[in-house]
Amino acid sequence: MNENPAANDVEDAVAAAFRAEWGQVVATLIRVTGDWDLAEECAQDAFTQALDRWRRDGVPHRPGAWLTTTAKNRALDVLRRQAVGAQKLREVAVQARHEGPHDPEFEDDDGLHDDRLRLIFTCCHPALPIEARVALTLRTLAGLTTPEIARAFLVPEATMAQRLVRAKRKIRNAGIPYRVPPPHLLPERTTGVLGVVYLLFNEGYAATSGVDLVRRNLCAEAIRLARVLAHLMPDEPEVLGLLALLLLHDARRDTRVDAAGELVTLEDQDRTAWDRPAIDEGAALLETVLRRGRPGPYQIQAAIAACHTTAATAADTDWADIAALYGELARFVPSAVVRLNRAVAIGMSEGPAAGLALVSELEQEGDLAGYHLLSATRADLLRRMGRPAEAAEAYGRALELVENEAERDFLEKRLAECRSA
Repeated sequence: MNENPAANDVEDAVAAAFRAEWGQVVATLIRVTGDWDLAEECAQDAFTQALDRWRRDGVPHRPGAWLTTTAKNRALDVLRRQAVGAQKLREVAVQARHEGPHDPEFEDDDGLHDDRLRLIFTCCHPALPIEARVALTLRTLAGLTTPEIARAFLVPEATMAQRLVRAKRKIRNAGIPYRVPPPHLLPERTTGVLGVVYLLFNEGYAATSGVDLVRRNLCAEAIRLARVLAHLMPDEPEVLGLLALLLLHDARRDTRVDAAGELVTLEDQDRTAWDRPAIDEGAALLETVLRRGRPGPYQIQAAIAACHTTAATAADTDWADIAALYGELARFVPSAVVRLNRAVAIGMSEGPAAGLALVSELEQEGDLAGYHLLSATRADLLRRMGRPAEAAEAYGRALELVENEAERDFLEKRLAECRSA
């Protein structure tokens, strides 16, 4: 224990423990009690107790172990007071006999890590709607409150509360197991987990609606969850690929909008202001995982991001390499959006006319009807070709579809430039 710490030091220690240990404590309690609400309630109570007890006794050497023990004791006390808790207590006792002596002060890392893996795979079970998976992951793994999650996704607090209630009810009523999937299901289920984290980051990095283009809290939570997964599953190449991808994208976050909140294109961003340590970490992760020879979509996307972040200037960007990588990505993710991104890269490497031909193909197929970036891409290519009237028409179509205010302002500025050309 650290004796007689200052009040501010204790508050900082509790806040740090919350960020690092919340998901771990909740995961252990869910395993022990089988009750998601009780687990969250007792975990919160343990952090509240820590503020008082740590001021008096000092900050423990292993805060996570202290919090887990305190929360578990609180949960067992609640179960003892409930008639319905008698059977659960018997189950806990049987489990304890099978597991042997259990003391979090001497628990090895694997026990806790297995609990967090169980939790994230349960939160991301394919039986749950995707919006419920994201919300439940943020609540249980990241410790965000219901109002915080509601604000992040621009929905009423009551709506988000109901979403969480329904997700927990679905887990209980459908008998969704609280476990890491068996080996034959692990690859497809891991993909689903990574998809939730990726979706969370994307919503923070380029918000679909609202005033702000970037929501830093969502980006930060996604990266934190990706780090947890990388720590828990270090042998999964796509897990490391996803972390590399998020770090390389996030390194440019602060330069994507200017002081007035207006969008700044990649070619106009101040590269000296990019987060160089994040780029170095992401690039090193990517290099490590690519040597394993098991490529996947997140690794390929990370390689594309690395082409951008490691170019000294916009003119130095290897667009031909990026176009080839998008072609490879299309083998794993045969989506129209990937093909649109490849069209952009072709337009930069072979000329806007070549990119425009690919965009026209996508428009004829109709899979991206209603996607504002399809029209915005056509507009940009036409602008680069010196056809401002046609570009203005395409910008107008993009403006009819865009919902984010920062993107809208950018498109309106481009439209005004074309009209005045």
